[in-house]
Parts: sequence; C-alpha cells; structure tokens
Amino acid sequence: MRRFYARRRVSILAALSGLIASVALFNAPTASAALPTPVSASTARSYLATLTVATEDRTGYNRDLFNHWITISGTCNTRETVLKRDGTNVVTSSACAATSGSWFSPYDGATWTAASDLDIDHLVPLAEAWDSGADSWSSATRQAFANDLTRPQLIAVTDNVNQSKSDQDPAEWMPSVTSYRCTYVRAWVQVKYYYDLSVDSAEKSALTSYLANC
Repeated sequence: MRRFYARRRVSILAALSGLIASVALFNAPTASAALPTPVSASTARSYLATLTVATEDRTGYNRDLFNHWITISGTCNTRETVLKRDGTNVVTSSACAATSGSWFSPYDGATWTAASDLDIDHLVPLAEAWDSGADSWSSATRQAFANDLTRPQLIAVTDNVNQSKSDQDPAEWMPSVTSYRCTYVRAWVQVKYYYDLSVDSAEKSALTSYLANC
C-alpha cells in the first residue's frame, strides 16, 4: 500500500511539473512584443513591389552623419527609452540609466538582466540606409531615422548578436530564431517603404522569399 501511495505521489508531482512547464512556456515572452507592430505580410508584399531596385553605394558613409541617441524626454535618450520600452520591471536611476530589469532578445531567444548585455539595433542599419538613399537626406531626416520610435526600427537585442548582424541586409543575415523572421522582414520592408529607400536585387529576392512564407 505504501508503494502505491509513493508511486501515486510521484505521478502527481510529475503531472504538476509538466503543468508548470507548460504554463511557463505559454507565458514566455513573445518575439513580437518589443517592436511597434509591423504591417501585415500582405501589406509588406505590396510595399516591397513598389520599392526601387538599385545597386548599393556606400561612397561617403560616416556613422556620425546619423545623429543618434538624442534626448527623448527629461534625461532619457533614445537608447534608454528603448531599454525601458522593451524590458520587464525596468528600474532606472535619476540619470535614466537602467539599473535592473529583464530583457528578452527576440533575435536569439536569450534573456538578460543587465542592460550592458544589450545593444539597440537599428533594424535597417544606418549604413544600409546610406547605401539605399539616405546619402541624399538632410541631417534632420537622418536624425529622425536613427531615433525613430514610431516605426519598427529600434529594438533591444543581445549585443554580440547585433554586432554579428552589423550592416547586413536580409539576403546576408537573419535572426537565428526562425519564428521571428516574418516579423523581421515585415518591419524591414515597412521602414524602407516609409523612408523611400531602395533595395538591391539580392535583398529583394530574399525579402520576397521570406514574405511568401509569412
């Protein structure tokens, strides 16, 4: 009889463990939670069809031509604003620096508790924008692009993943979390469309392929 109850307790504990794991999985952070929601896949496909296809030209590019991390509110700059937006239970100092919190990086599925482990990614990189038409923009437009909190352009992600991405477009780099790729390409196309940026032929081919599976 004791063995019966012992086995029953083990069975109940196993069931509870499975239930807890299921709840944890259900409540896991969703990859699309951080960015402003991109346009739908069908809208992105329509936008992509209108984008100019052109060869990229990086002549004259300098990151300093894009004035980024400007003051957004009070003592908070763009980076600090995105860290607060994208994190959970974020605590900041009087200077708006994040002193604690939790951040989920949708590119690689990692969770971090130190702001120093995160970069703010320009989803369409500054150099990519320059190659695609930003070389003709005014300084004010380049600043707006580099600090755009309205479009799905800025997101907190694992720092070394962002550094690995660098200035590559979707023909060259995509998030390792495959379930996030649809969100990523929808955002990419929306940003390029809004700012009237061109795409190169390989980039358009890759975007077309990914969007077909969204």
